[in-house]
Amino acid sequence: MAGRLTEQAGGEVEVTNPAVNGYTTLDLIDKELADVQRIKPDLVTILIGVNDLVRGRETGLYRASLVRIYDEIAGLHLPEGRAIAISLPNWSVVPAVREYGDPEHIRSATDAFNDVAREEAEARGFKWVDITAASISGLGSAGWIADDGLHPGDRQYAAWAEVIWYGVRDAWPKPSQ
Repeated sequence: MAGRLTEQAGGEVEVTNPAVNGYTTLDLIDKELADVQRIKPDLVTILIGVNDLVRGRETGLYRASLVRIYDEIAGLHLPEGRAIAISLPNWSVVPAVREYGDPEHIRSATDAFNDVAREEAEARGFKWVDITAASISGLGSAGWIADDGLHPGDRQYAAWAEVIWYGVRDAWPKPSQ
């Protein structure tokens, strides 16, 4: 996506991805949220919550964490379409899912978390990008799921990036004509 942003803007862009495997919303708040004001981003994408779900956090606690995160992002006063909240993927279908519980329960909990994230994002005027369909669109194909049977593979991440790009592109500046 950085390449597309650079191309559309007609100049260089710097991408910062502070994502850490295993982080929950609480980890993001404790270890990364303060960096938002220091970095002063022109565009923010937020996809967080699968690890909250895995660790059994209730939707109310997830909501409280998202409120703190989203309020910090809202405080940047980014132009319309530059704060993008992204749904959790449908990970209830991955081979390793049973290590984390019943797939139907995980799907239901993921949907509930996504409902919370969407509500809080829309309350702040953030763009909502749903990657749920993209997260399962290539199931069964090589490279869709990582070798650990849990995480997305490169092909799935590419599918997500495509959906996210369509959510971002209209808000990103185009080179002067």
